[in-house]
Amino acid sequence: MPKHGKKYQEAAKAVDRSKLYDVTEAIELVKKTAPAKFDETVEAAVRLNLDVRHADQQIRGAVVLPHGTGKDKTVLVFAKGDKAKEAEAAGADFVGAEELVEKIQGGWLGFDVAIATPDMMAQVGKLGRILGPRGLMPNPKTGTVTMDVERAVKESKAGKINYRTDKAGIIHAPIGKVSFETDKLKENFETLLDTLIKAKPAAVKGTYIKTITLSSTMGPGVKVNPQKVMG
Repeated sequence: MPKHGKKYQEAAKAVDRSKLYDVTEAIELVKKTAPAKFDETVEAAVRLNLDVRHADQQIRGAVVLPHGTGKDKTVLVFAKGDKAKEAEAAGADFVGAEELVEKIQGGWLGFDVAIATPDMMAQVGKLGRILGPRGLMPNPKTGTVTMDVERAVKESKAGKINYRTDKAGIIHAPIGKVSFETDKLKENFETLLDTLIKAKPAAVKGTYIKTITLSSTMGPGVKVNPQKVMG
């Protein structure tokens, strides 16, 4: 177990580990106990009742948070012709085709989101081993392989996040910054949760959301009462 610093330990004293907080109280506590000097990201960890060994119980998708994430995202688009022009007009930071594929193969990774038109995927597929492990590979399930390039770019710039279950059936997702107002963080969190509830696989029986924990980048986890959240 890694040892935490004095600031973390001091912040952790304010959190009752045995208590399940309501969302507003949990968010306020996360904001209060964020120990770093920088504007930390507020993260949600939602543990779902999924057996991810089965493909039909692996959840993956994207959601646009109403108040964004507080981070400016650098967007790259693989496209040609009119779709390349559409991407540029929508505000994409980098637009190109084979030359961008070669640049990435050479080690360049100066972007946060990659979008591609379907006709470019034969080329982009060559980057699977580079982009896949970093969560940057364009995918139809997250809306990043699309002909609607304008919408994809604008949503990414506006605060679109991707989510997927890990090996333990947990979704980890940012919901904003510590500097955000509590109401905005709450609305972002509720938007994420609504999306996860709608994505519930038909095969899942019983309690769907097992646990919810909110935390800042460097702060202690605060447990949220899942029953109150689900109404």
